[in-house]
Amino acid sequence: MDRPATRAAVVVNVHARNGGKAYAYAVDRLRSLGVPVGSTLPLRDPSRLPETVAAAVDAGHDLVVIGGGDGSVSSVVDVLAHRDVPLGLLPLGTANDFARTMHIPGDLEQACRTIADGHIVDVDLGLCGDNYYVNRASIGIGARVVESMSPWLKRRIGALAYPVATVKAFVRHRPFRARLRFPDDDHPPVEYERLLQVSVANGRYFGGGQLAAPDSGIDDSTLDVSVIRQGGVLDLLAVARNLRTGGGGSHVEHFRTTRVELETAPDLPVNVDGELVAHTPQRFRVARDALHVVVPRTWVDAQGPHSA
Repeated sequence: MDRPATRAAVVVNVHARNGGKAYAYAVDRLRSLGVPVGSTLPLRDPSRLPETVAAAVDAGHDLVVIGGGDGSVSSVVDVLAHRDVPLGLLPLGTANDFARTMHIPGDLEQACRTIADGHIVDVDLGLCGDNYYVNRASIGIGARVVESMSPWLKRRIGALAYPVATVKAFVRHRPFRARLRFPDDDHPPVEYERLLQVSVANGRYFGGGQLAAPDSGIDDSTLDVSVIRQGGVLDLLAVARNLRTGGGGSHVEHFRTTRVELETAPDLPVNVDGELVAHTPQRFRVARDALHVVVPRTWVDAQGPHSA
């Protein structure tokens, strides 16, 4: 790593899909690769992740290695945002969209090598009110997917849990009205009558590999807002296909901005990186260069390849 750590904390959510099996291997492998592991903290209660990471930082650890999925990462960025403590990641979740954005290998051996041999980059975070997030906040069917996504389903079928939960969510969804206002006046205010979803993405990927936009980046100092109108089943299937490449077709509008204010009728829950943590009306903005992350030396960002 190009800024060597002196004391690392390894915090693993052993209730993540692959957490229990990976914990002992990762700790041993990191040590054998020369990572100065000071504390090892396996957690069976994911809700304790933020307080555990905060305690590790306060105790003087200058590298925090998180083993878990997108929810684990999102839960600790409130602690690490604007702190001079890098995040190393062992992708152990279901979708691992943040790891995909950062090109961190899903293979545990290679992820450990990335932490030992990679380098540190600064990336943006999104802010939903006072909640930092890495991937995306969404209103509408995205929040319904969270409600339909049980831990049992994720453990049993892995990434297939997302399409299964999406079908369940679509059956329960009711179209909603929304108004978007852009405080920086980079777009005029817009209103919509019948929507399926509004999403505000910070990272490049979400939902198991869908693209926020074809040229989106996690270090481009902007958010990618997507508005999806309600349509028939065939229309929505076309939208789902196009989202894999960041498009969407005639039922989707995209906006790129640094700040957006959203009102809906009725008020709706907001899904932030897989957790329902807020409600509309809501304000979103980008927090530039707010998080330090250990990535492979071959990582490519919005501006091109990085080198040490």
